[in-house]
Amino acid sequence: MEEKLFFHADREGERLDVFLVRHHETLSRAHVQKLIAAGKVAVSGTVRKANYKLHLDEEVMLHIPEAEPVSILAEDIPLDVLYEDVDIIVINKARGMVVHPATGVTKGTLVNALLYHCKDLSGINGELRPGIVHRLDKDTSGVMVAAKNDAAHLSLADQIRTKKAHRIYDAIVLGNIREGAGIIKGNIGRHPTERKKMAIVREGGKPAVTHFRVLERFGNYTHVECQLETGRTHQIRVHMMRIGHPLVNDPKYGSRRKSPFAIDGQALHSRELVLVHPKTGEEMTFQAPLPADMQKILFALRARKQ
Repeated sequence: MEEKLFFHADREGERLDVFLVRHHETLSRAHVQKLIAAGKVAVSGTVRKANYKLHLDEEVMLHIPEAEPVSILAEDIPLDVLYEDVDIIVINKARGMVVHPATGVTKGTLVNALLYHCKDLSGINGELRPGIVHRLDKDTSGVMVAAKNDAAHLSLADQIRTKKAHRIYDAIVLGNIREGAGIIKGNIGRHPTERKKMAIVREGGKPAVTHFRVLERFGNYTHVECQLETGRTHQIRVHMMRIGHPLVNDPKYGSRRKSPFAIDGQALHSRELVLVHPKTGEEMTFQAPLPADMQKILFALRARKQ
């Protein structure tokens, strides 16, 4: 639905984009900045830039156009749906499935599948689309949630940001982790020389914290449980590599030696997601069983121990 809203500045010197995000709870800062750049925001009748500093009582007009369908093809791709209602959909993502369309990948993604499966989608940030609030790497399997309306999207995103939502992963890593449990910390940012990789960086980056607990030891391999306190790109993969225990068959951060196990991608699985339902306030726990490829690895490792 198209909206034209009017506000009055209540803080001297506040940036225009920050002001609008504070006064319109369903808009992200990125969306606000796009609207400003498109001339959809005026201050006392004059179009201003996002960094314009407001004066007290200046009138701010915000024009929000009607949400437009995305130009992404809806595809009838089977989904392993763990739960669904009018607000959220929880799925067990298959290993090898990309979450978002990107350069060179426009079909076969989770978003393509959700556009076909869901008829009542979130229109947040100006596009009618499934509200992807957190992601899994292409070759990471397991449970993830998407929002089906704006209110659910904002609630879930806030839960992840404030750590009210909990995510637990299973991983099989190289080497024997001696500690029974531990915490890995380190800011994660773009790798300084290999731009397709992430790394722990001394300057910049974003704070990242991973809690791990050993589940089983197999001499040269360890089965661990990882719980995310933050959700940075490739976080578990980077952190486990940092302590000398990269994931089995990780193509970016693992050993260069060929893996003896038949698995397409890193041995990482999102096992559990705990969240508060955005409408009912009920705490809900969703679990996705360990995929067959990781079960086979554990079966083979257990057989070796005998």
